[in-house]
Amino acid sequence: MDDLKKIAVINQKGGVGKTTTVVNVAAALAAEGLKVAVIDLDPQAHLTIHLGLEPENIEAGAYRVMTQSSEFERELLLVRPNLWLLPANINLVGAETELVSVVGRETILRESIEQSKKNFDVLIIDCAPSLGLLTLNALATVDDILIPLQPHFLALQGFSKLLQTVDLVSKRINPRLKVLGILLCMFDRRASLPNEVKADIQQFLENAQGTNSSWSAARILPVHIRTNIKLAEAPSYGKTIFEYEKNCHGAEDYKKVAEYLLNRLLPEQRDTIQQKPPMEIKEITPPSSEMTSSEYTHLSTETDTMDSRQFGTESSPQA
Repeated sequence: MDDLKKIAVINQKGGVGKTTTVVNVAAALAAEGLKVAVIDLDPQAHLTIHLGLEPENIEAGAYRVMTQSSEFERELLLVRPNLWLLPANINLVGAETELVSVVGRETILRESIEQSKKNFDVLIIDCAPSLGLLTLNALATVDDILIPLQPHFLALQGFSKLLQTVDLVSKRINPRLKVLGILLCMFDRRASLPNEVKADIQQFLENAQGTNSSWSAARILPVHIRTNIKLAEAPSYGKTIFEYEKNCHGAEDYKKVAEYLLNRLLPEQRDTIQQKPPMEIKEITPPSSEMTSSEYTHLSTETDTMDSRQFGTESSPQA
């Protein structure tokens, strides 16, 4: 898993597009043929819900990895072709309390992922809207941070605190950690405020260039997520934006974000993928309310086994 690209999508302010970004960027990358794993580290389980699962019906997930030393790959569920989920449920609320006296609690997730033998291409973590232990585990695990930001004045208030936390983790726990970029969400080009906020952030990032800060190489992504009602509707149906309305602005924008990340983080994969026809994004029927967690986990395992020759430890995944 040395070549695994690990990204945390983080902002301590809620409602800025973190989960929407994780779901749709992951879906777009998976549709390109990459092996993608996503982790739900938010007790609200919005990522799990957005991908069509009911958290109360699932026992597997992040809570077991964090508190019971369960193997990372054992808790994964296959939710779409090429897309695996480490789900969350309400049990994750108590994880921070249970781990308060555990030595090395900040790196539990990282150590679990490092022991995995599955050859993923990309790992994306959906962080809780806080800077607690769960988010600290995400920061200790990944190499890159993507910060979705709504271009409003109040959204900027916690921005500097977030960057200070990132810098602290980079110096003390994870020296590889850096801010990859800022993704402006719910962006309206016609209004003056979003453009003013964008200019302020751009100036801040330019001032950091050449410094030793963890955001010295960060930039505002050239793609902005436009305000789009379809992005708000898709989670209630348990679908990605590409499944719900593939021709809307939201689908167009997130596809461009995925292409940007692919070009920046995995340029060698980009060359290989361009030689193949595009993969259709398909939907896997989520478990019914009558299906137990163990039954769904077994279903995922069976589906995973069918792809084991190209995904398991015998060979690298076919991008």
